[in-house]
Formats: sequence, structure tokens, C-alpha cells
Amino acid sequence: MFKKILIANRGEIACRIIKTARRMGIKTVAVYSEADKDALHVEMADEAVAIGPPAAAQSYLVIDKIVDACMATGAEAVHPGYGFLSERAAFAHALAAAKIVFIGPNPRAIEAMGDKIESKKFANAAKVSTVPGHLGVIESPERAAEIADEIGYPVMIKASAGGGGKGMRIAHSRQEVSEGFARARSEAKSSFGDDRVFVEKFIVNPRHIEIQVLGDKHGHVIYLGERECSIQRRNQKVIEEAPSPLIDAKTRRRMGEQAVALAKAVDYDSAGTVEFVAGQDRSFYFLEMNTRLQVEHPVTELVTGVDLVEEMIRSAAGEPLRLKQADVKLAGWAVESRVYAEDPTRGFLPSTGRLVKYRPPPEGVRHGVTVRNDTGVYEGGEISIHYDPMIAKLVTHAPNRLGAIDAQATALDAFVIDGIRHNIPFLSALMQHPRWREGQLSTGFIAEEFPDGFHPLVAKGEIELRLAVAAAHIDHTLNARKRRISGQLREPEQMRFELKRVVAMGKSRIELEIDPKKGGVEIVLGDGRRVTVHSDWKPGDPLWRGTVDGVEIAVQARPILNGYALSHAGVAVDARVYTRREAALAALMIGRKGVDGSRFLLCPMPGLVKAIPVKVGQEVKTGEQLCVVEAMKMENVLNAERDATIKAILAKEGDSLAVDAVIMEFA
Repeated sequence: MFKKILIANRGEIACRIIKTARRMGIKTVAVYSEADKDALHVEMADEAVAIGPPAAAQSYLVIDKIVDACMATGAEAVHPGYGFLSERAAFAHALAAAKIVFIGPNPRAIEAMGDKIESKKFANAAKVSTVPGHLGVIESPERAAEIADEIGYPVMIKASAGGGGKGMRIAHSRQEVSEGFARARSEAKSSFGDDRVFVEKFIVNPRHIEIQVLGDKHGHVIYLGERECSIQRRNQKVIEEAPSPLIDAKTRRRMGEQAVALAKAVDYDSAGTVEFVAGQDRSFYFLEMNTRLQVEHPVTELVTGVDLVEEMIRSAAGEPLRLKQADVKLAGWAVESRVYAEDPTRGFLPSTGRLVKYRPPPEGVRHGVTVRNDTGVYEGGEISIHYDPMIAKLVTHAPNRLGAIDAQATALDAFVIDGIRHNIPFLSALMQHPRWREGQLSTGFIAEEFPDGFHPLVAKGEIELRLAVAAAHIDHTLNARKRRISGQLREPEQMRFELKRVVAMGKSRIELEIDPKKGGVEIVLGDGRRVTVHSDWKPGDPLWRGTVDGVEIAVQARPILNGYALSHAGVAVDARVYTRREAALAALMIGRKGVDGSRFLLCPMPGLVKAIPVKVGQEVKTGEQLCVVEAMKMENVLNAERDATIKAILAKEGDSLAVDAVIMEFA
């Protein structure tokens, strides 16, 4: 077994690999760019080596720098994680030339399966069912449009060397093919150093199902069940689960055996994933094979009990698989949410900045439910513009699917992040969505269920009651604290606060009365219902945790003027607790109107201006492209929302802009 390995990656996956290596007694070496000098993976590793500037193309993607770091530290092997160099055969060859072991598949497998075009040719030759498409490299948007016309719309334009949703576009017309072709090539070049793209038929209402395979250097390959990864936006996975609510035992076996046959054909000898696009009738087609560890691997680990990173390390060291296919058993259900630094209320645009607060829910097993949080950040750290916006992967495991979903919802409610925008409100809302809970999924789920973008859920029913109760308890606790403040004109025992209150949340007004009890309070609602509340919340805590009639809940509570901003179960409200008289007066207050920003094009996220294809004085039509902004390896096209004339352009190509910076003004 290796004594020291180097991890050629960053963020949560580097931290994840370090944990397993540490448990196995293997020392670790981290590499880092200038932007990551204070990163968590650098602190966790036994050694760390600087490898260059923030841009990945000058640091994490430079093979020679990784090899030099191995030579300098005596690392015997390299784990590439996912992304960056993980699917570069040239990297595996370079390590082999330096007599360093690559913890991943053999270069032949990477070359055969890692290239999306070549993998489909290989699969066709092996008589594996594939999606109709054009497997050759396409050189121009005109040729792409011709091919799309032949295949039939809609089509998917995909980067040959792609992954993680980068360099992918869906097109429903010739015009969209031309636009998508340019964007896909540009993103592919920026992310992978390879601008080749291909076109294939886009299956309508599809599901994304993938099979985890595991091989060794002795010809053994097994499959570890499937993962459902259909909840996506911008072709990037948001929520994954194992097993899939669609797949039955017969289909699982057919998909697994097909995945194993494909892996054996290239002597696959590590962890890998065979991805399929599946119809609602359980038909499936080979999509691609990822010759690396997947982002969503934790859900498979929790339902099988197999540490995939450990098995990769053991396989790379020449050890035979410790499992046979008959040994693989699926137990319970696991759900993973990807927590991203992005603003779901603004089209999921990236958000960068300092993590003023970062307090994930506690990990561990409680009452048969497991909570796991794979992360690479810490409170006080910074989310950089240079890399993927993932903050963490929150995973829950329970005996059944709804149990795992409910555990995930509770854990998300208890996940406190301040300082940047994040997608936890959206993830929380998804956990409450009836269609998600029923397992009626497709890759179009988010676009179909949130056609106008995401807006926090409206408080109603039991959730509204919980929020009102939490707000009333917070107000009561604050009042009790005020009674103990010294130097008041009256003695604390003479201070009395009105116990009949009104909780105002938006247009909702809930009348209640607080009845203090030993060890808690009872809240009497307007209809006479009594609700027993227990919580040890204290002023300053960002999280209100307690029980409402015996049900454990978590509500995030942040102070605002004369109240608290509360969020729970995908609902976000500003709550203010008044006396009856205060509530009557507050209802007479005039609401504040927002600023009219229709005359300006504002930068919706921190990013780099890639292109401004318009000029001053030009008349533009609704939908016309105004600017392209790159953030976190994704190109975002800003289009005109109405017909207008460009009065002034206040930014130029190459500028780094902050969120809401003015790009141009309209006449």
C-alpha cells in the first residue's frame, strides 16, 4: 500500500479524499493555487505545494507542475478527484513516465471512454444502445445546423471532453443551434482546453440514470447499483439519489450488466460511472462513461456501505476487489443536495464573497438517519470567482425514500450560510414539492415546475403556523431578556409586557396569546388551539431549533428592522411581532417602492466581461444579445428585455464587474 499520495484537486473532493487516506494511514499532499493558499484542503493535508496563479489553466491543469510536486514530496501516487485532469489520458501517461501511480483507470480506458465522441463509437461497435446522433467532430455552426435538421429537434450540443454541465446546450431550432454551438465551443475551450463538440438527439422527458462500476487490475468488474440524477438545471445536477424510484430489480440488473460489459471491454480497473438516458417506460440508452469518481458518489456509498475512494486506492495499488457481485446489497435510501454559491431568485447566477457564517448541520447517525456533509470551505473563507460554485454536498440516508427526503429537508433548514447568496431556499422548496416526493422526475423538472424562475414558497398551513410560533417565541425570549437589563426606571419584577400579540408576515396577520409555562411556553391561537413550544434559542443565534407540539423543527432567524427574517421548509418571510395596538397602526404605514432599474443593464453576478456585441446608438430588439459575462467557468448571455436604444456603454471586454454594476444605459 502507498505511504503517501498527492491529490491533484481542490475543494470538497480534495478534503473527501484526505479523510479516507487518513483513515487508511496514508499521508497526503495537497496542491494549491494562489487563490487557494488558505483553503481547507491545504490545512487538512500533511503537506502542501503551491502550483501557480488562480486560473486553473495556469495551476490545476498544468501536468508538469503536478508531476514536479510529486517528485518534490515523494508522493507515490496521485488521486485526481473529479474535473481538472481526472479524465486526461495524457496526465496518466505523464505520471507513468515519472513512475508515479495514477489512482484511476488505465490510460486506454480513459482514451476509449473519456472522449464523448470516441466512447459512442466504441459503444456502437460493442452493440450497446446509444442515442441517435452525429459522432464526428463538427467544425462550424452551419454544419451543426444541417446535422440537427437531419436528426430532428430538439438536439443537444455537447463538448467532446466535457462534464459537469459545461459546454452543453439544448437547441430547438437552427438559430438556437448556431448560438449554442458558439457558446458550447467557447465554454469547452475555457473549461477543458478542447473545443470539439458533437450533436445528438435530445430525448424528450428523459431521466438521467447512472450505474456505478468498480474494477481492479485482475479483470474483475462489478456494479454498485444506480443513481437517479434527473433534477438538473443548466444540464448540471442539483439533487441525486440512490436507488432510483423508477428502476426495478430487472432493469437494474440489465443496466448493470451492460455497464459491466462495457467496462470489461476496455479492461476498466477503477471506479467509474456509465451514464444512461432513460425513458419513463424504463427504456435506456448509453450516454457516456465518466472515467473518474463522480460528484454524487456519496449516495452510492451510503446505500452500499462501500468507500469508493478507498477501493480506488486499493485497486491502484494492485489489490483485487474485496467484493463479488453477489456481495453487493442496497440498504435504505440516500439523497444528496448540492449546495451552491448562487442566487436562485436571480436565475441561479453565481455569487462570490466571504462566508461570514458557515454552520452546517451536525454530521452523524441519529434514530437510524445519517447526515453527512462533504465540504471544502469554512466560516470566514472566501468563495472565489475562479472555480466551481459548489460549497458543500449535503447527504442524508434513511430506511426509505420519504425518510431520506424528510431528513434532508430538516438538515437544509439547519444549514446556516451568511455573506453570500446560496441555493438552500431552493433545495428546501424542492424537498416539499409533491412531484419530487412522488418520484415523478425528468431532466426537465426544474424548467417545468419553475418556468418563471424560483420564488420562495408562500407561508401557509402548518408551515405558516410554525413560523408564527417561532416568531412569537423569539419575541417573548427577547422581552424576557429586556426585563433583566439593569438601570431601568422600574424593577424587573414590575416590568410587564403585553402577552396578546399579532405576528405579521407579509399580508398575513396571526393573532395569538403567549402563556408562559415552566420549561417552555404555550401559545394560544385565535381559534383557541394551544401549541406547546420548547426551545433554548437565545439572542444572537442564527438558528431557532425547538419543538412545536413535539415536532422538532429548525428555523433560520436573522434580525431585521423591528423583526426577524425567517426561513423554513423553502419559505422565507419577514416576521414582526406586535401588540394589538401596534399591529393596527402598522397596517396604516405606506409601503416603500423599489428603484426603477429598467433604464440600465446591470451585471447579475460578479464576473468577467467576455463580449459586448452592441454599440452606442444601436437599436436593439427584445431578446437580442447585449453582453456575455463569464463567472465560475460558465458563460452567461445577457439579453435585452425590451426594445431599446443604447445610450451609453460603461464596461468593456476584460472588465471584472461586481454584482449590480452598470454595464450599459438605455435611452
